[in-house]
Amino acid sequence: MKRDLMEILACPLCKGPLKLTVEEEDEKEVIKGSLNCESCSVTYPIEETIPNLLPPELRT
Repeated sequence: MKRDLMEILACPLCKGPLKLTVEEEDEKEVIKGSLNCESCSVTYPIEETIPNLLPPELRT
């Protein structure tokens, strides 16, 4: 995920701001980490550069 996407991303459930936590990155993008919504306490994983913004109950 490219860091500049943070400017347009919002929590899909409550539309609140997301906080980026990086576990692994290269010079271009975040490879592994998470997006955390402080408003509704939901965490969205980032795996292999792709953020999974599905609600927790719909993830497989």
